[in-house]
Amino acid sequence: MYWKRIVHIGVFVIIVAMSFNHEYNPFVINDVTTFSNEVEQVTKSEDTLYKEIKEKSAEFSIAPQDAVIDRVWKKTPGRNGINVNVAKSYKQMKEKGVFDKTLLVYDQIPPEVSLTDLPPAPIYRGHPEKQMTAFLINVSWGTEYIPTILTILKENNVKATFFIEGKWAKENSDFVKMIAEQGHVIGNHAYNHPDMAHLSEQEITEQIRQTNDILKAITGKTPKWFAPPSGSFNDQVVKIADHMDMQTILWTVDTIDWKNPAVSVMVNRVNAKIHPGAMVLMHPTSSTTKGLESLISIIKDKGYKIGTVDQLLSEER
Repeated sequence: MYWKRIVHIGVFVIIVAMSFNHEYNPFVINDVTTFSNEVEQVTKSEDTLYKEIKEKSAEFSIAPQDAVIDRVWKKTPGRNGINVNVAKSYKQMKEKGVFDKTLLVYDQIPPEVSLTDLPPAPIYRGHPEKQMTAFLINVSWGTEYIPTILTILKENNVKATFFIEGKWAKENSDFVKMIAEQGHVIGNHAYNHPDMAHLSEQEITEQIRQTNDILKAITGKTPKWFAPPSGSFNDQVVKIADHMDMQTILWTVDTIDWKNPAVSVMVNRVNAKIHPGAMVLMHPTSSTTKGLESLISIIKDKGYKIGTVDQLLSEER
């Protein structure tokens, strides 16, 4: 019948149209994207550049290093290892078509043992091969120098770690907020600058706890680093801090700024002693305020980055 012929023709036209629809084709069995990926994988597997990257990758790999307790330097952070990411490296090089080690892309491999896996011990420095240093600014006086120090750090794009006394924080909460808001790390420097090595267990605990409570009330964060005033500590101090989930931080380079040395003397002292992984101790003093910019320049000129204690002690390369 005539109307059946019309229906048959209509169905035929619809089927033909669908077969030419690139977005949906019921007669294509494999997905186009999947097919494309399979072709790319085959191409890579047969590509001499891809093979070369894969073959050479082992010589550029570095094994991770575990955190250890050094006989002299005590608790020392580990360092991530690196493996070549063959696929990403190939993508970087395929335009030139030749192997170029400067275009290798790496994945970082964490060590099996980190700082938190080790028993309580003080930390004096970062990993000795890490091209980074950190400024430790202990604050319990010198309030008048804080604004200038913060300005210099900001102008030079440097983040420091401020170890703040609880009593000072209580009396200068606006400065504590300013330090935190500018992206610096805040650590615990006990409540009223006592000789921690001569305190009872209860007194040590209270010095750290009270300061943590004050700093958290101001910044919203509980410090995880503790710097004993004047570097005075014993095993009990370190163990109590560890029990409170805090690491005890000391230093490797001392500016001796509290003696108010001439700026040149202070700068030369740091210049002679700075090294990879160094933690540089300073305070808000006239000498530090006048010499801070020079210290930053000298350290950067030696090829070291300046980071926070968090960054320095991390396993990141």
